Amino acid sequence: MYCRQCGKEIHDEAVVCVNCGVPTEKYAAVDPEAKSKIGAGLLGIFLGVWGVHNFYLGYTGKAVAQLLLGTVGVLLIFGPIISGIWGLVEGIMILTGSIDVDASGKKLKE
Repeated sequence: MYCRQCGKEIHDEAVVCVNCGVPTEKYAAVDPEAKSKIGAGLLGIFLGVWGVHNFYLGYTGKAVAQLLLGTVGVLLIFGPIISGIWGLVEGIMILTGSIDVDASGKKLKE
């Protein structure tokens, strides 16, 4: 296992990194302000066509693009389909852990 802060190798059972003193991921405290991984994933799957999951995670630019594509994109016929697939894929990526941080870089909680 490697330290998430300094990148040095640490023992699997270590509580803190001996090089920099940062708690290992196994013992790191859960941030009470962390966003829910399951919540964000489900928002992406069910409401991703409008970018609701990206608004929730703080990715406002991407969320506005999905919102416009999902609403105004009706004029292009394929807009909501593209935005819906985009939201579904991102929702699955969130649930599988491929996307595991919000816009401010905080880890999502389980």
